[in-house]
Amino acid sequence: MTRSGKESEPVAMKKIGIVGGVAWRSTVDYYSEICRRSEEWHCARNPQAVPSTPEISIESLDLNKAVSYFGTDDDDESWRQFDQYHRAALKRLEASGAEFALIASNSPHHRLAEIVRGVGIPVISILEAVAKQSARFGASEVLILGTALTMKSPAFRAGFAKYGIEAAGPHDEAARTMAIELIAELQLGKLEKAAQRLGKIARISFARQCKAQPVVCLACIELPLAFETRKMLATFEYDGIRYINSTAVHIDAAFDFAVGR
Repeated sequence: MTRSGKESEPVAMKKIGIVGGVAWRSTVDYYSEICRRSEEWHCARNPQAVPSTPEISIESLDLNKAVSYFGTDDDDESWRQFDQYHRAALKRLEASGAEFALIASNSPHHRLAEIVRGVGIPVISILEAVAKQSARFGASEVLILGTALTMKSPAFRAGFAKYGIEAAGPHDEAARTMAIELIAELQLGKLEKAAQRLGKIARISFARQCKAQPVVCLACIELPLAFETRKMLATFEYDGIRYINSTAVHIDAAFDFAVGR
């Protein structure tokens, strides 16, 4: 029913499955932002109707268990439990009727090709979404900031390379350590001068490994918290540096898929 009491033809949206809990804060952002985008989209199409939100199933995993299953990149078998843990969650989402799924975290996408084996529904890649977005505005280089796993991930580098983009985490060990320490502080709600610290990490890396000033990919849910008024924007500039927020880009890609755009 519409607010005026008249029947309104609902817009069909695909049911979404979210693998969450890795970490839980990102799961909250994915859920709330997808619902917010849905309300805005439906209100723009029909202001008089009650806005629709998509049906969503969430499989919330134990972050501590997921991290304990980390393997080493020179031993594919060492990732078996990690892959199975996430694959089982995706299959439960599939059984719940989800028509596609996403994993609300950057780190598992390091193993996405292996995780999705045997899963019968599409799984939206955060890496694919960010690489496409970077290519849209002509980026040739991307600096990846995130967890230790993400910053060194060959899968992330290869994903950007498909679009002709050279991507890497900081080569400088001190810069990588600074990024990891900043993430830990942001997890505790310590936001003071976080944006300036991120800028310092980026500029150290620009000077030591980049041909020009690249786009900086915030490939961790906590890093956008450094920019309080911009934390859910897909791309933005701050103090002369262009950032791309992997979480917001992934959410946009998921919503577009849900509504068939």
